[in-house]
Amino acid sequence: MQAVYLTLGFSHKLLPIEIREKLAFEQEALLEFLAHFKKEHPSAHEMMALCTCNRVEFYLYTHAPDQIASHLLKALAHAKQVDIKSLQASLETHAQEHAIHHVFCVASSLDSLVVGETQITGQFKEAFRLCLQAGLCAKHLSRLAHFALKCAAGVRNATAISSQAVSIASVAVKQALEILDTEKVDKRAMVVGIGEMGRLVCKHLLAKGFEVELYNRSIERAKDFTKSLDNPKLQVQSFSALEQGIHTHAFLFCATSAPQSVITQEMARPCEFRRWWFDLAVPRDIEPPTQPNIWLYSVDDLQGVVAQNVEQRQKDTRRAYQVVGQFSVQFAQWLQSLEVDPLIKDLRGLAKEAALKELQRAIKKGFLPPEYEQSVARVLHNAFNTFLHHPTATLKKNAHKPESDMLGETLKTLFNLGKESLFINRYKCEFSEEGF
Repeated sequence: MQAVYLTLGFSHKLLPIEIREKLAFEQEALLEFLAHFKKEHPSAHEMMALCTCNRVEFYLYTHAPDQIASHLLKALAHAKQVDIKSLQASLETHAQEHAIHHVFCVASSLDSLVVGETQITGQFKEAFRLCLQAGLCAKHLSRLAHFALKCAAGVRNATAISSQAVSIASVAVKQALEILDTEKVDKRAMVVGIGEMGRLVCKHLLAKGFEVELYNRSIERAKDFTKSLDNPKLQVQSFSALEQGIHTHAFLFCATSAPQSVITQEMARPCEFRRWWFDLAVPRDIEPPTQPNIWLYSVDDLQGVVAQNVEQRQKDTRRAYQVVGQFSVQFAQWLQSLEVDPLIKDLRGLAKEAALKELQRAIKKGFLPPEYEQSVARVLHNAFNTFLHHPTATLKKNAHKPESDMLGETLKTLFNLGKESLFINRYKCEFSEEGF
């Protein structure tokens, strides 16, 4: 069987956060898991994984998609001690052109909880970089990832879907502002964690006029971030003061990468005012509080606010899907154009056509007697085969290396190849305005 692209994923659409957080990996553990799986299953030629608060997805290049999907599910269930039946029930999987389309949608933020959010493209790029450095990705996933990022840029340029820079962080802050409209509490908030999500929350809170206290295990990193914003309303507090802080603020935003809870039930004590806690981490940072007058929001709980955003963006979303459909077709065409065997065939065909054309010209001009035509044709055939031997051998030798793309593109440009030989069963995307 010819190798194909394969995706296996678990996202906010089918898998609740209670199970999704169990699938979360720390960076080193994820790379170790992928490397071990790839070693145990050589038919998984290339692998990468994308882990965010909304999804855990695996992208592969393999000639045994069914077997690899089954083995990967078993390995994941075993590693995370999760019932495999619950994974099977919520698994979203795609192969070849549908896998390509799915990856492009993910990188372009069309599959996100907040459609148009701006974090996912950077997260995708970083996931690819790490897997490439670890030797898990090679030519085929590199092609897919680079084109996915190109597609994401195309979607941003063709639509206004990301014009408001919407993210989970901004949605959470929007929810806090709506609470302020009905509740008489101070416009003060505390933020725990200084990762990408925590930094975004701080920026959105400050933009809306909140006073913000920032808590982070590394106080130096927190101070560096505070200096970069140069806003007197943002103050750094010692992480040891965290327990005291949750009893002096109405709003808490938690977004760390800690494997265990940062805010435990034991830390929460009764308070005279109402409190709203936003847990933006997966795995979750906050244990469900037992004290009254504390409202806890997880990532999944923000979907009501997100729904309003989606309604406002339906037109842009449809246009974005059209762009993704077009990029999916372009990628499929480009892949076929990079195949070595058709390129070699085109190169030999070009040489043969030129030789026979000159042979007929020589006979027509009287430079060569017609009875010598077959003999001279054989000589010319041997000559251009000898001339092309080294270039074609080099192409075949490097066919599975990343540099083969550059070699192929260079030959196509030099000899004007591949223009007429691109025939493809064009991928039909329901969202494509051109009806691909």
